[in-house]
Amino acid sequence: MLIGVPSEIKDNEARVGLIPSSIHELTAHGHRVMVHSGAGLGSGFTDEDYRLAGAEMVNGPDEIFSQAEMVVKVKEPQAEERKRLRSGQILFTYLHLAPDPEQTSDLMDSKAVCIAYETVTSPSGALPLLTPMSEVAGRLAPQVGAHALEKAQGGRGILLGGVPGVPAASVVILGGGVSGTHATTIAVGMGAQVTVVDRSPDVLRRLSSQFGNAISTVYSTRAAIAELAREADLMIGAVLIPGAAAPKLLNRDVLRTMKKGSVLVDIAIDQGGCFETSHPTTHSSPTYVVDDVIHYCVANMPGAVARTSTLALNNATLPFVLAIADKGWREALSQDSHLLAGLNVCAGKITCQPVAEAQNLPYTPAQTILGDGNG
Repeated sequence: MLIGVPSEIKDNEARVGLIPSSIHELTAHGHRVMVHSGAGLGSGFTDEDYRLAGAEMVNGPDEIFSQAEMVVKVKEPQAEERKRLRSGQILFTYLHLAPDPEQTSDLMDSKAVCIAYETVTSPSGALPLLTPMSEVAGRLAPQVGAHALEKAQGGRGILLGGVPGVPAASVVILGGGVSGTHATTIAVGMGAQVTVVDRSPDVLRRLSSQFGNAISTVYSTRAAIAELAREADLMIGAVLIPGAAAPKLLNRDVLRTMKKGSVLVDIAIDQGGCFETSHPTTHSSPTYVVDDVIHYCVANMPGAVARTSTLALNNATLPFVLAIADKGWREALSQDSHLLAGLNVCAGKITCQPVAEAQNLPYTPAQTILGDGNG
């Protein structure tokens, strides 16, 4: 199979879809890989690194999108990339379609085979291709939140861990999944007073067992969140419903009760965000203020630590890239129900039920696509 790796063009996105060691594996399996010159520089990989791994370097995206049978990316295709997709071409990347009807429409029009990292499952029910980036985003959240709390950034002038004789900051984390747990790890390590909110008693028990008296746990209700918000210096939104739009857990009325200069970090922004006042921002302009509360809603948080993120992502995606390349998408998905769960759009149809429901569009089960031979 001919595989293409374009440069990412989203604002300040320095990750890359495949690293040289992944390409070495693919070429050892007899596949060709085309890489956009300079695509790996932001993650610390030179064109020469790619050539030595067996890649063919090209000077622009046109050759990749016009020739590659499978395009491997990191972030969702931007509008100009979506115009280049072809019928039957495989796109393997993060998509986060539920809150993005424009992208969904373009992918349906392209009739490409669009497989989303974030909805591929594992036998345990986990999301193995989302997990590494959730880990990174979770660990980044207290770090960026602490920076936003600095007075020069418009924050309250609070040091997350405090100092002897001065209280530490109050950090509230909504969601105790992968990103929430990693956010908790870092916030506790920075010395903050941490409260984690979740609706699952089992998750709360796990967190209590893991962190002991270093954190407080609270069962999630809107009343509880509203009460915690009033005292929070930093609130981190880390909720996830796989494939679906994130629930809005903090409304504008509650926001108005928060302290002036407090900070919201919305890890869930890729899925629409879990605060009513959230909208996507970029690394170039990461924050904005609503009712004196600073919002950090960067939609590609892991891009800030591109090398770490790229290496972690490739560790997770490579087996699936190899399976698709070796077998073709139809056979690979037929043999692996967990990879099949990643199929979001194919042959102009939506094959991910949460996306269809979020956008009130017809849903076609992915198994039907495989059975009727379309795509």
